[in-house]
Parts: sequence; structure tokens; C-alpha cells
Amino acid sequence: MNITPTKLAGGLLFELPRFSDQRGFFQENFRASAYQAAGITEPLLQDNWSRSVKGVLRGMHFQRTQPQGKLISVLRGEIFDVAVDIRRTSPAFGQWQGIVLSEHKAQQLWLPPGFAHGFLVLSDIADVLYKTSSYYNSADEGSFCWNDSDLAIAWPQQPTQLSAKDAAAPSFAQALA
Repeated sequence: MNITPTKLAGGLLFELPRFSDQRGFFQENFRASAYQAAGITEPLLQDNWSRSVKGVLRGMHFQRTQPQGKLISVLRGEIFDVAVDIRRTSPAFGQWQGIVLSEHKAQQLWLPPGFAHGFLVLSDIADVLYKTSSYYNSADEGSFCWNDSDLAIAWPQQPTQLSAKDAAAPSFAQALA
């Protein structure tokens, strides 16, 4: 397994070994000891699976008082995945990083607690699986506008579908006030 730090401190990109032949492939998708050896000390407690169609943008979401670390995998399709550092004490506060994740790359992205997360579906359909380090709590959820001009996230294309909640999300500054 190759592990590369992302430009935002604490983020890691895992390249997983994949064994392919004429039947398809085999890939070990999770082994707790490998992630612990890479410095991920948070327990991974919950799996979430999202299926979306092309042009759907989900995000930018975060948990306010119980931030979640996320280990993100794309099982089907391709997405542009975005993380924004919302750790007030971080020198990278308010900075973002985007990366294309797909079923063909055999990669996983680790975002430690303290990041907002969102993604845009680039393929006809995408299945995204992510493990989280704390349980989802709807009363603790926060979000901000995906196209906030202060963040200037360089989305590769305009979304064609947003949830009503995401379309009405406040600015980054308002959401974190």
C-alpha cells in the first residue's frame, strides 16, 4: 500500500494493492492495523453508502461538535472529491483540496476530523462508501455553500442537481460563525 500525504495537513491518499486477472480483481479494502500504522488513531465506527447520478453535488457538510474523520472510497464511477479545512487553529483554515477518485484508481482518501466534505459526480452513476470516526448526528450537522466565492473551489463542472438543503446553505463565514 502506498500512502501519500495530501496538501492539507492530516489528509492521506492510500493506493491499495489490486490483483486483477481475466475474472476481474480482488482488493482488500480495509485492514484496521494498516490504517493505524499510517497514524489513523480514530476508531472507524460507521459505514455510509451514497449512490448518485451524474451532476449531483453533495456538500459541503461537517459535524459541528463531534467532527468526523472519513475514509472515502469510490466503488463505482468517478467523483471530484473536495475537502475544506475548518480547524480554526490550523494554518490551512479555509483552504480546500480537490481530487478525482474513481473505481479504477484503487484509492482511498482519509480526511481527519475537522474537515468539511463534498463531492461532484462526474460519471453516469457513482457509489461512494465512507467510514466515519463518529456517528452521524443530524442535530450536529453543518454545511456551507458549495460555490462560496471566498473559497473559490475550482469544481470541474457546474452541478446539475443539489438537495434543497445544499442549495440554501449559508456562506462559509456564516456557517462557521
